[in-house]
Amino acid sequence: MNILVIHGPNLHLLGKRKPEIYGKATLAQLNSGIKKHAAGLGAKVRAFQSNCEGEIIDLLTANAAWADALVINPAAYTHYSCAIRDAIEALELPAVEVHLSDISKREPFRKISVIKPVCRAQFKGEGQLSYFKALDFCAALKKQ
Repeated sequence: MNILVIHGPNLHLLGKRKPEIYGKATLAQLNSGIKKHAAGLGAKVRAFQSNCEGEIIDLLTANAAWADALVINPAAYTHYSCAIRDAIEALELPAVEVHLSDISKREPFRKISVIKPVCRAQFKGEGQLSYFKALDFCAALKKQ
């Protein structure tokens, strides 16, 4: 199974940006953990991070033929990017939305996800474990 992992804006700042909310692990450490967990599931991962909405859409499109599933943390784009939402819907990849923090317990604007309706599941508020649960979910889809 091939799983595309997309990290949205500011996730390159992991380990530095509000570690009390997002944790102390860097993006490189997070990606390493994701790849190790995926390998344990017999899956391959391609992981990307971008701060640019259009680049995220380009990454989705360029990797759609390779991927069997998508794990995406749209970060701030979660709350307003109809463009990323439309790309996920158009590509018809089984998608899972993830967040390190629990967006439902944060500022009011963060409680809204325009991405969630085009995803099969959402995992949030468990740090790196949110990503691992998303990978497990994708692996279970493949077995169906």
